[in-house]
Amino acid sequence: MTHRHGAAQPDAVAHHTVDEVPERARHGCTRDLFTLGFGTHIAPLALVTGAMAVQVFHQPLWSGVLAVLVGQLLGGVFMAPHRAPGPQFGLPQLIRSRARSGSLGALPGVVVAAALYVTFFAAHLVLAGKSLHVLTPGLPVGVGILLGAAGSALLCLIGHRLIHALNKVAAVVLGLGLVAGLALAVTHGLPGDFFTRGGFTFAGWLAIVSLSALWQPALAPYAAGRSRALPGTVRTTATFWATYGGACLGSLLPFLAGAAVAPACPGPDTGAGIGGAAGSFGPVLLVLFLFSVLHHNALNLYRAVQATLTIGQTLRTHWQPRPRVRGAVSALVLACGPALALGLAGDFVTRFADLVLVLLAALVPWAAINLVDFSLLRHGSQDPDELCDPDDAPYRRFDPVALGSYVLGIAVQIPFLAGDLYTGPPAAHFGGADLSWLVGPAVTAPLYFLWARSRLRRCEGGAVLGMREQAARILDPLRPLYPEDVRGFADTR
Repeated sequence: MTHRHGAAQPDAVAHHTVDEVPERARHGCTRDLFTLGFGTHIAPLALVTGAMAVQVFHQPLWSGVLAVLVGQLLGGVFMAPHRAPGPQFGLPQLIRSRARSGSLGALPGVVVAAALYVTFFAAHLVLAGKSLHVLTPGLPVGVGILLGAAGSALLCLIGHRLIHALNKVAAVVLGLGLVAGLALAVTHGLPGDFFTRGGFTFAGWLAIVSLSALWQPALAPYAAGRSRALPGTVRTTATFWATYGGACLGSLLPFLAGAAVAPACPGPDTGAGIGGAAGSFGPVLLVLFLFSVLHHNALNLYRAVQATLTIGQTLRTHWQPRPRVRGAVSALVLACGPALALGLAGDFVTRFADLVLVLLAALVPWAAINLVDFSLLRHGSQDPDELCDPDDAPYRRFDPVALGSYVLGIAVQIPFLAGDLYTGPPAAHFGGADLSWLVGPAVTAPLYFLWARSRLRRCEGGAVLGMREQAARILDPLRPLYPEDVRGFADTR
């Protein structure tokens, strides 16, 4: 592992992809987390997803808006805590999950995260291809997908500093573009049934809440990607609220815009529909839309490569990927993304929603275990150096408690899944609303907490000790490994 006080890297190319960011290389403030959360979440894909409230679930405008609002505020509670500890450790979230599941036991969560970001990468490529096709009708969607992949790769090649700088520009550009597009769509006249189209059903409303809420946990695995580069003195509460505020506000705007303009837009393609409804300003709006797609896909590509590299480091703990390896992995993801995008392009909305819901069913229990372990069992304390030494660390290679809770958390969700390929009986009873995201944390979180706490209390011949006292006794043999700033966790007796 790179030491905390290693030399800073002054150039723009990102060097610390999956290892610890040295203290001297850290920069920025919590305001950056707000702008990054806002800019990352005010995404074209969120606009398309918000339009599903009307196009797929056929809800009236007021119902769709309320469902989006409830879902985003709930989903942010699951996402923001993953970014909060970033400055304390300087490590990606997927590396930190080793403290819960073990160095090899963390592998399932890493694989799911990698697959999720490849899916997001492919979905944005579909949007890029369709936008280019609308702007230049002679250009096939498939060629537009390949051009979108090349543009995203060019941005990603520079690294996170350029992406973060473009993120601020993209947030303003897309935000102003949405406002202008909405205003022009209204001035061109709204359909007579704009406010009355559709009919309220609880199942449809709950489905929109689920889809909106799951948008936030989808970004949880690498939520600490930017916060881990902040100085270690930044408070956890500050990172939480900056992340929560920026992410929720950034997601709400495109979700609500998609739900609001879908009744006024012709056709199922929301991006092209807004461009058409905006009249002569439509081509300009589509160009802004395309720019935002490319920027967000650079983030998706960066995350997908980062997660894939983490798979290698999970299998070989002390392995550090060299530039050639990072380039090879990037090329692999670049090949997989367009291939998946071509498969999604035909029935984009339905196929994308089904694929993401399945991946999130495997991700939600992982997120619940991470939050319970860090917040309730470790009380925010963890030795970063232990995460790269599985033979000496207390969790070893596998943690049966965490893995058992994770498997059970996935299993209990299966009857509550809803999609084109499979809909469980309870989900069918509620009209096809996916309820797995509610059931998973409700079972996984208390199960893991009680199981892990019981294991702590059985230590020392069955004596029942307080959590902090028991953890101190377990970690006493590892005192030489502690950096000075976290030794206080063990000094509690």
